[in-house]
Amino acid sequence: MSTAILITGCSSGIGYHCARSLHQAGYLVVASCRHDDDVARLRDEGLHCVRLDLADNQSIEQGLAKALSITEGKLDVLFNNGAYGQPGALEDLPTDALREQFETNLFGWHSLTKAVIPVMLAQGGGKIVQNSSVLGLVAMKYRGAYNASKFALEGYTDTLRLELANTPIKVSLIEPGPIESQFRANAKRQFEAHIDMTASRHKESYQNTLNRLGKPSPSNKFTLTPEAVLKPLMHIINSDRPSARYYVTQPTYIFGFLRRVLPVRWLDHLLGKSD
Repeated sequence: MSTAILITGCSSGIGYHCARSLHQAGYLVVASCRHDDDVARLRDEGLHCVRLDLADNQSIEQGLAKALSITEGKLDVLFNNGAYGQPGALEDLPTDALREQFETNLFGWHSLTKAVIPVMLAQGGGKIVQNSSVLGLVAMKYRGAYNASKFALEGYTDTLRLELANTPIKVSLIEPGPIESQFRANAKRQFEAHIDMTASRHKESYQNTLNRLGKPSPSNKFTLTPEAVLKPLMHIINSDRPSARYYVTQPTYIFGFLRRVLPVRWLDHLLGKSD
């Protein structure tokens, strides 16, 4: 049987591109989505796809069980990818919105990873790949919920790697900057659902945020296609000794370097210019 791979968050963007490309390359890919219509769409395209909502433990258990039935109980690679961004200043962010951000971006990943580890140990190995972000390395204004979830993921993954070091399970982080996806459109919906901009002292900056999120095409000149994430994922899948971290896009390299060499005050000044 070919390498069995489970990918979360496959309705669009990075997850969708990686699932399709790996499937076309001959891997046994099980994609997952949280909505039934997306599951049906991917199945119509010839992909194995299961429903898996990272904010619902029962859905995670059922989705993993269905995935393992497709792969005959084998899972070589778990690519934790499903996530979203909740914009807004922290002072304006309802606590429940922060909980929802962590439920999908961290706690759901933990539940799925925790369930996958025994499978990989029993079969004698496997790889866990976490799709983090440049915002897990540095923080930016009005992205506090997402920043916090990705900073937490970085610490979680470093700990997981240490705890699995004496096992045949390998753990890697991919840290992209801007990638073409539905991320901005989804973030705009979350902003409108949870942030009251009319009552906020950040109202003017919020309008800039909404303008940026509402653009049909990326405004960041460094934005790359999802192919940029597929490349390190392929390396991890095919490597006997994958790296702990893979930077993707120029901003990640730049800020990864600046975080190491600049005083905090200088880095804050630089990052504070962005809305």
